[in-house]
Formats: sequence, C-alpha cells, structure tokens
Amino acid sequence: MKAPAFGYIQPKTVDDALECLQQHGSDATVLAGGQSLMASLNMRLSNPAVLIDINDIDELSGINMVENRLRIGAMTRQAELEHSTLVSQHAPLITMVIPHIAHPAIRNRGTIGGSIVFADPAAELPACMVALNGQMVAQGPDGERRITATEFFQDLFETALADNELLTAIEIPVADENQRFGFRELTRRHGDYAIVGLCASSDWSSDDLTELRLAYFNVGPRPILAEQTASDICRNWRQEQNGMSLDRLDGELDPPDDLNATSAMRVHLAKVLTRRVLKEWRS
Repeated sequence: MKAPAFGYIQPKTVDDALECLQQHGSDATVLAGGQSLMASLNMRLSNPAVLIDINDIDELSGINMVENRLRIGAMTRQAELEHSTLVSQHAPLITMVIPHIAHPAIRNRGTIGGSIVFADPAAELPACMVALNGQMVAQGPDGERRITATEFFQDLFETALADNELLTAIEIPVADENQRFGFRELTRRHGDYAIVGLCASSDWSSDDLTELRLAYFNVGPRPILAEQTASDICRNWRQEQNGMSLDRLDGELDPPDDLNATSAMRVHLAKVLTRRVLKEWRS
C-alpha cells in the first residue's frame, strides 16, 4: 500500500492556507489529523495533486465560549474534547460521543474538523452536530460564513464546503438545565464503525418533552434528522407511557443493505436505540 505522488504545502496561517486553496482548487486536499485521509491515500482512493497540511496553524485549535455558543477550533484533537471541562459542561453530548470514536491512539491525532469535513455517514461527530444544531464556520476568499449542520452534510462524503473554503471552527449552542441528551450505537466491537447509531437532544418543561432532535448515523448517505418521529414523540410523550410507536421511522430512514445488515434490520435497530434513550429519560 503506497500513496500516489503529490505536492506538499504546510501553511502557517489561515490566510496562507486559503491562498493555497485558491491557487490549487479541487486538485488540493487538506490534511488535518489524517486518520481517514492517510488510509484513503495509501489505498489510492484519494489522488490529490497537492496536500495542504494545516497542522501548524495554531489559530485553528482551541475551545472557548463566544457569547452563548461554544466555539471549537477545527483542528482541536478529539482527545482534547474528551477531557475538556468546557465541553462536558456546555456540550455534554460531545462528551458522551467521543469515547466511542475508534480508539485512544486515533483520538490523539484525529480532529473534530477532519471528521466533519470527511463526512463519513457512519461517523459519530457529524450526527452529533446535527443533533446539537451546530454551525460550521467556513472561511474563504469572500470572508466567513456559517452553515447549519443539516445544510452542511449533503451526500455521501460530500459537504457544502467549497473547494476554496476552509472549515475553521464549529459553534454549538450552549446546553441549559432544561435540556437532556442521549447517545446510543450498536457496533460489533468497541471502536468499530456503528451498524446504526443515534445522537439525541431534547428540551423539557418540567416533565414535558417540548422539543426533540433525533440524528441517526449509518442509515443513509448523511446523518438523518428524523423530524416527523421526533414530533410524534413530543406530542404523545405523556399519553404513551408504556410504549412509544416509532412507525414513522419506517418512512424517514431508508438505509441500504450491506454485508453488516439489511435495510430492515437497520431500521429495527434504530427503533431499539431510540426506545433505550427514551427509557433513560423517563427513569
């Protein structure tokens, strides 16, 4: 396994990186943590003319509060997220998710931005961003723009990021005391890609469920936000104490068959994971 030949550039600032992207366009690929990209290069699934290594751009790392949002630099390592007090206080769903991403050695190098831009539909972080209604901060030649997570993930390994744009940060609304979060995934072994997974965010008024976001992963070409199912659950929360109908998921999820599971099995498992999260919130 040997990567194809490519040029290599290591910019020191965001402006330098944007200049490189402007010059090389779709012929360039950005290197963040490299945990997915390097394997893709070695298997020759990726064949960029130029690799732009952004690991030396310090301004792309860090976790801080910006008004009522948690701002995470795109080059922040997943291991840092896992142990961050700011993240556990203000975005606890991320703290739930991170230990299930591969293994510590991978998380030591892997970045939040790399996982999001790679947009693997079986990955946890893209679905987590959808559940949290996060915004992706992209910088390009025309300045900075924010893209909601539901708009950012467009198709299989495809995002709304333009060839001449760089993901610089992720911004997430700060969690409050009236919110609860849930995460479940089913894997053959810990650290494997999930056969199916769920990231959930909810708003409460006393014991009444008022708003719910259910983001499923590895059930389609991108994270799937099951809005109709969520609406049904909120509407029937008090009436259906002994069993929630999740029939709406049959129409909202349309996963493909593969070697790990049939489409019907994945939908069934999505319902199982959903019921487990709901049961936890009731207890």
